[in-house]
Amino acid sequence: MALSSTIPGHKPTQSDSEKYLRDIPTHVLKRLTPKSRACVERLRTCQLDRPDLSRQPTSKLAAVLVLLYEQAGGLRVLLTTRSKSLRAHPGQTALPGGKADEGDESLVWTALREANEEVGLPLPPTSSNIHFITTLPPFLSASQLLVTPVVVLFPNTSPNFSSHPILTSLTPSLTEVDRIFDHPLEAMLDPRLLLNKGESLVDVGEDWPYDAGDVHNPSDVRLDAFDGLIYRMHRFRTCASPIKGLTADILISVAELAYGRKPVYARYPSDSSSGSSPGDADLEGETYRALVRSRMEENEKAFMVAVEEGERARSTGNVDGGVGANGSAFLAGA
Repeated sequence: MALSSTIPGHKPTQSDSEKYLRDIPTHVLKRLTPKSRACVERLRTCQLDRPDLSRQPTSKLAAVLVLLYEQAGGLRVLLTTRSKSLRAHPGQTALPGGKADEGDESLVWTALREANEEVGLPLPPTSSNIHFITTLPPFLSASQLLVTPVVVLFPNTSPNFSSHPILTSLTPSLTEVDRIFDHPLEAMLDPRLLLNKGESLVDVGEDWPYDAGDVHNPSDVRLDAFDGLIYRMHRFRTCASPIKGLTADILISVAELAYGRKPVYARYPSDSSSGSSPGDADLEGETYRALVRSRMEENEKAFMVAVEEGERARSTGNVDGGVGANGSAFLAGA
């Protein structure tokens, strides 16, 4: 899978992310347990319908880094608690990531750059320990951003330690991140594993205002931002702030692909327990995926309008940057 970005009208070039993150060395895979190795292989070889994002406005694109590593025989994912001083989603759990910049060479690089800014993750080529696994098709955020998950592997050179060395080597941004923590990926499919494996969990209170015995709390809400779609909000208990919303949706998808199975709970509001009418059933997420495609079509139309305006401006000699400010320079894992 090519990682290089394509600027409309230019030939694709090999990016730093492609040079340094293309493959996982055999010796790294051999250090994983058979179960974790199988998960990584499923992710590497999964056949996904990744759309062409090269005609999406850069202002509508974002990427997050799903950084996986093995600890005590299982895969864990790096997470952050956003600073409570932020205007958007203060105090909530997030994957490192953010909006694309015009200067980013790809959405893979967007995710890496944002992780560097938020938690101090070394950028290639400074770090050669970050190995690319895959990208997922974009998710739609409530703010109408198309968010591409970039899945990478960080090898654990000390698998017998109680925590991964990366947790102590990273430094949270003082203005963006209150805490760095991790969570077992498989627990996104079966939250009860947290209890079976004795995971440290936050006490009932501000971060978990639900029953003390619960580790998963779902509810259904109709979202205007999603054209009135009934959305199932999943909340997962952790050692810090709960995983919920878009972050939960992304990690559920990654876990489904990695472990090759569905969650033990109903992921979408398509069952009678949701309290919604049969017409609100999401049919395994197809309604949501159709919404994402619709937003992409709307963005592409806006892109084409910008292209036409840029061409008219050049023909009249009134050039102020053309389509560059509106068009995307990205093909995210296409």
